[in-house]
Amino acid sequence: MYRVLIVDDEEPVLDSYAFLLETAGADFVLAGKARSGYEALQLIHELKPDVVFMDINIPGIDGIEVIADVHGKFPGTVFILSSAYERFDLAQRAIPLGVFAYLVKPVSKRTFLSTLDSVRQALEKRGASPPSRSADLEERQFLKETIWKEIPAEEWEQYRESFGFRSEKGIVCLVEVEEEPERWCKEIAAKLSFRHRCIFVLHLNRGLFLIPEDVDRNALLTHLGGILAATVPDSIFRAYAAGGVHRGTELYRSCIEAMEELKQHRNYADVQLRERLRINQIRRKLGLVPLEEARKVFTALWGEVFGSYDFTVAKAKMATLFALLIDDCVGFFTGRSEDIPPFDPAVEIMPIRDFDEWSAWSLQAFNVFHNLFQLRRAGRFPLPLVKAIDFIGARYADQLQLSDAADAAQVSSAYLSRLFTEHLQTTFIDYLTELRVEKAERLIRTTRMSIKEVAFAVGYRDPNYFGKIFRKATGLPPTVYAAENRGSASPDEKEGV
Repeated sequence: MYRVLIVDDEEPVLDSYAFLLETAGADFVLAGKARSGYEALQLIHELKPDVVFMDINIPGIDGIEVIADVHGKFPGTVFILSSAYERFDLAQRAIPLGVFAYLVKPVSKRTFLSTLDSVRQALEKRGASPPSRSADLEERQFLKETIWKEIPAEEWEQYRESFGFRSEKGIVCLVEVEEEPERWCKEIAAKLSFRHRCIFVLHLNRGLFLIPEDVDRNALLTHLGGILAATVPDSIFRAYAAGGVHRGTELYRSCIEAMEELKQHRNYADVQLRERLRINQIRRKLGLVPLEEARKVFTALWGEVFGSYDFTVAKAKMATLFALLIDDCVGFFTGRSEDIPPFDPAVEIMPIRDFDEWSAWSLQAFNVFHNLFQLRRAGRFPLPLVKAIDFIGARYADQLQLSDAADAAQVSSAYLSRLFTEHLQTTFIDYLTELRVEKAERLIRTTRMSIKEVAFAVGYRDPNYFGKIFRKATGLPPTVYAAENRGSASPDEKEGV
């Protein structure tokens, strides 16, 4: 059975050729499709097809250049060129490369099948084609081992010749995807190959991409970010980074730079996730729980914010938080009320000069808001919502549904759902999830329970699913959170206060 690669940037042509291959009998099988010159180069090295249908006018390098690059390395491969026009100059370029046939599009079914029949006869006469080098294994070893250290100039030239690198420079990109990294990184590599020559390997559970070109780093990062956004679902954590553009002998510098940037991006993403969780907790707790409990979350939030950002940026973030609290409390910015807020957050916060001044001001301001929320929520929350909140607080470890809470509050599920949205700016499931994660954090900090036991204790019967929920909410897998926080609880927490 002969393996066929189809190279064309028009989807109808790819689909048509693939369909015709199916009707050609059992001797030929579709090995892959490529839509650009760089992708064709990559797949020829990876798949080692027996036959390649090659369009001439494709993005990146044209089809004849692709054949010129690989025909010496894969002398047994049969190349069939196609073009929308019959041009003598193109045919002249193709002759020295041993191109088997030149087809003018649109290619009829009869012509396609007749060409395949001629290819079959030629391959049968030729017998077993000479073995080609194990390019994919060489590339994997090169990416996993060689580029992490300085490469002698003579050795680099050998790699350039072997892999067909046109440039003396290159750049390394790293991509980390929390779920199914091999699947997503392969898709990312394929999409990168539409525009760039790219070789890829999954290394240390990360996608490692080498672009052997002298490219604009910022433009490449923008392109890579767009590919990730279009490829990987928003629900899956991902981070990406790139090193600088370096000469081939010093690609290890690009590797190190990409690793450092990826680490920074991971830390930043983790901080953002925990920041979001704590802000949501504060907005939900104020006025409904004792002051000390709400204050602990607030102190943890600003401690991490000031530890992760420049002092001015951190103050701006806290001003944003207090603006949110003002709107939650009196509806000032959304126009729900004409009540005057207790202060202007930006005016009060931005002149603060140091941490001591911030600590004194923020705790006093937080107390003011807690008292305001207590007064407002005590008279504003409908009784069914109060009943539902009490019910969830007592039964969060059970397999709760919205209908269970609605029955306890003696209202319909639709009405209770609307109360959560209007008065808590959240949904039932998000409220329950935040509460469960909060309880899980406390159990991890204050007990020696295993992660599986913690999952069961807060209402999750599948520890793997619990791990995903916890990671999405806190920015850390529960095992890592445990390693960092076990033994860090205050005496009050350990005593259950």
